Amino acid sequence: MKAVSRIWTGLIGLALVSPLGLLASGDAWGEWGREFFQKALGFIPEGLGRLSDVWNAPLPDYTLPGIGEVPGYIISAIVGIGLVAAFTWLMGKALSGNSTSSKN
Repeated sequence: MKAVSRIWTGLIGLALVSPLGLLASGDAWGEWGREFFQKALGFIPEGLGRLSDVWNAPLPDYTLPGIGEVPGYIISAIVGIGLVAAFTWLMGKALSGNSTSSKN
């Protein structure tokens, strides 16, 4: 159980320092859109051009309408962390056979 609590402690620590990303300039790694590739490469890769409209983020650019950039970023992070934590907890319960006994 100590390993699990260390993992959660580490994840919480990462979540707490994630707002430091607001201080960085440029795009976050892996969050490039069509415009980035057009500017960087001079063209849009075929697969990206074909599939770019398949998925639209529920909170695009980590903002919420009517809320500033920083509060929107923080709310988006909280929502994302909550969803990932809930999914992880549910999967853990499902994979452990829904055991209610505690194991140390």
